[in-house]
Amino acid sequence: MNTRPASAVASTVPADAIGARPALPPAFKTIGTTILLWSAISALGALQTYSDNLRGGVDSHYPTLLLTWFVEYAVPLIVLSAGLSMLLARWPAPLARPRNVVLLFVALVLVFQPLEWTWMAWQRGYLHIASLADVRQLLLKMLLVGWFSTTGTFAAILALHYWRQARERELAWQRSQTDMLGLRLALEEQRMLALRAQLEPHFLFNALNAISALVRDGDKTLALGGIGRLSDLLRYALSASSRNTTTVAAELRFVRDYLDLQRLRYGERLRVHIAGDDELLHEVECPPLLLQPLIENALRHDLDCHAGPGDIALSFAREGDALAIRVTNPLSAQASPNPGAGLGLANTRDRLRLMHSGASLQAGPQDGRFVAEVRLPLLDLD
Repeated sequence: MNTRPASAVASTVPADAIGARPALPPAFKTIGTTILLWSAISALGALQTYSDNLRGGVDSHYPTLLLTWFVEYAVPLIVLSAGLSMLLARWPAPLARPRNVVLLFVALVLVFQPLEWTWMAWQRGYLHIASLADVRQLLLKMLLVGWFSTTGTFAAILALHYWRQARERELAWQRSQTDMLGLRLALEEQRMLALRAQLEPHFLFNALNAISALVRDGDKTLALGGIGRLSDLLRYALSASSRNTTTVAAELRFVRDYLDLQRLRYGERLRVHIAGDDELLHEVECPPLLLQPLIENALRHDLDCHAGPGDIALSFAREGDALAIRVTNPLSAQASPNPGAGLGLANTRDRLRLMHSGASLQAGPQDGRFVAEVRLPLLDLD
């Protein structure tokens, strides 16, 4: 027989459910509140009667007055509150229509109010009826008794019921919004992971391509040096893949190492001018592997398109509340007609958008050069 350890069974029970008392239904809460409320009203009413009797010189006993007030006034209204609460809890949907509420009030007038009058008349000893004149006299005595309290109780129970329904709808809406937000965050996180998984093999392919070019040229010493540099780059890439953000300074160090690897392939043709490297870069956050795809794109559309030296520029500048990072290279006749549509740039643009709504990547030709510009918001750096 397959059995589960007691610890495993216990682990399936939510922690907040252990030892928790079951919550009372709203109807019982309403009844309890009503009993307390009318007990307080009975105590105040009995106190007022007792005070009036003292001023009038009438001897009275406060506990007896309190019991009379509670039995005559509070008991019928507690019964009304209990009945309405049970009714609204069992059949809430039909009472959402105004016509049904009116019918319920008519039933209250035709059924409950006469029963309340009869109860109060019995408590006061008015039920000794010998003729129709006694009935008429009794109606005149009781006609104005209890209307305000009965109608007020009816309105209060309905108002409390509708407030609870509105509150439940609001809480349900808030829960749905929270669930939707959690789902969106989970989807965005999965998308970020998918982009990383797509980008890292792409980076590895291009780095290995640089080393394979050295192997084909027969330069084993440089190829072995390139493998060593590639291992350092992969170590950073693997470390960065476990984080959502890094700093621009760390990315710049990674790009310098990446350029050293590519320099084994391109030699003196690889010329990259870096400007604006200052302390600000150590504080600005960015997605991992942000700069490498931009440099790689510049290499592919500059040095791979001609035999002469390259002219790639990487600059950093603070512009208002953003850090502007620009990677530029000369446009070549042999370059792609749309050099900004590569996989690396597309992934970089998506990862920037996922990191912060104010981060962006714009790429396109400007004054005879191809410019890829990243803008990162400066958050709480001043």
